Amino acid sequence: MKLILFGTSACHLCEQAEVILTIILIKFSQLELELIDIAEESQWQQRYAIRIPVLYQPDNETELGWPFNEHDVINFINNA
Repeated sequence: MKLILFGTSACHLCEQAEVILTIILIKFSQLELELIDIAEESQWQQRYAIRIPVLYQPDNETELGWPFNEHDVINFINNA
């Protein structure tokens, strides 16, 4: 399963989200995580600018917005 984390550089909340997701990736080896910097595309800036970090599951187009913890992410994955 692929997950996308929308964030940007110098975002302390995005860094916290990455730590949580690193732990999840160790537990769920079948996961793939792509990090997308919203500064690269205006469409992402418009959609996520005040909401980052946002975890996105492209297969079912669901989002998990910040704040989230390890338990929230596991539930998000299981419900995908």
